[in-house]
Parts: sequence; C-alpha cells; structure tokens
Amino acid sequence: MSERLKKLFAPLVALAIGIVKYGAVIVKLKFFTVVFSMLASLWAYALFYGWKFALGFVLLILVHEMGHVVVLRARGIEAGLPVFLPFLGAFVSMKSAPKTAYDEALSGIAGPVFGTAAAFATLGLAGAYDSELLRVLAYTGFFLNLFNLLPVIPLDGGRTAAALSPKLWVVGLAGLLAYAVWRPSPIIPIILLLGGFELYRRWKHKDSEANKAYYALTREQRLQIGAAYLGLVAVILWAMHSYPLPPR
Repeated sequence: MSERLKKLFAPLVALAIGIVKYGAVIVKLKFFTVVFSMLASLWAYALFYGWKFALGFVLLILVHEMGHVVVLRARGIEAGLPVFLPFLGAFVSMKSAPKTAYDEALSGIAGPVFGTAAAFATLGLAGAYDSELLRVLAYTGFFLNLFNLLPVIPLDGGRTAAALSPKLWVVGLAGLLAYAVWRPSPIIPIILLLGGFELYRRWKHKDSEANKAYYALTREQRLQIGAAYLGLVAVILWAMHSYPLPPR
C-alpha cells in the first residue's frame, strides 16, 4: 500500500517542486496569466450557473475580446491577449494608444461584432442539437454584446461613440444612471464611476490641438462607424426578439 501511495503522489510532488522552483518564471508568462484568469472566471461562474454554462459563457467572452485584439493589431496597435476578471468580463491591454478616434471606434465595435457572430454560431448549434443550454447561452451572448454597445466609456459602445461625438457619453451615462435606479446592479456603479472619470478627463482637454486632431474624422468615417453601430444594434435586437429565452 505504501509503495502504491508513493507512485500515486510522486508526480504531484514533482509538479509541486517544479512550481515552487520555477513559479516566478511561469507567472511572468502572458499565456499563463490568460489561462489562469480564464480558469478563475470559469470557476467563479460555475459556482452559480454550473460548469457547462460557465464554460460556454467564458468562451463567448473570449471570442468577443479576441475581436478587439485582431483589429487593434491590424491597425498597428500592440495589444496583449485577454485577461479575465470574474463577474466583470475581461480586458485587453494596449502598449500604445489608438492614434485617432476612428481606430478606437473600430477596435471598440470589433468586440461586439465577433461576440455577436459567436452568439449566432451558438444559436445554430442549439438548433442542430436541440439544446436549451445553448439557446440560453446564445441569448446571453446577444444581451452581453448589446449591453456593451451602450455609449458609455469604458464599454465598447463608448469607444465606438467617440468617433461620432463624445457628447453621446453624457446621454449614455444619464441612461445608465436611470437604469441603475430602476434595476440596481453592483456592476453599474463601477461603470458609472469609470465613465464619469473618463468623460471628465477628456472634457478637460477638449480644446487642445492633440484632442482636436484625435477626433478629426472624415464624414465617410463617421458614416461608416454610425452605420455599423446602428446596424449591429438592430441585428442583436432582432435576434433577441426572434429567439427569446426558452420558457422555464
């Protein structure tokens, strides 16, 4: 029995020694950070919704965030891989800021575009396998991306709205505040706080030459972003109306 226990636990002991010995190096690896944060979010969501829903939800968030990464890198902006925050979603770090509001808007709307596509793919799988779980995941994906399109920084809609007019942030903040009064949520005050601070920070520099250059978009660029934004909102609303949550 003693020999069997030694054989059983020997690999675990070796792994533990390796982590202690090389842990400082491993933690520095970006990939490890991404995987660890994903697992932490998966564990947190699984506690409330079960591991199957949690896995699907985390994957939907991953696809959404990879939309930002793909477009940022395509625009020449260095972007890291997504880092997950349980119950707050995920974020993508940038080593350099977008050069124009157009770049910011493109990278902002890319997340909901990728995320909505992933929700439609999930909906297709739900029909193919007649899965209620996948239908719920698809609806959740649509809702998540619609919420992200609210014109409030730091949400994706706020970054997209920057290409149209930063004044839309005031509208978005007022609407979100009204929603928070009607249906309180622990996450909304955080968004309001971050959004209010960012609005103040940018408003302070609104008359600077750098700020004017940042928001100096062509008419075609504004029309392009506006059409993409309104079109995506319309598609998501149609999907949520046409494929509502399954009755309980």
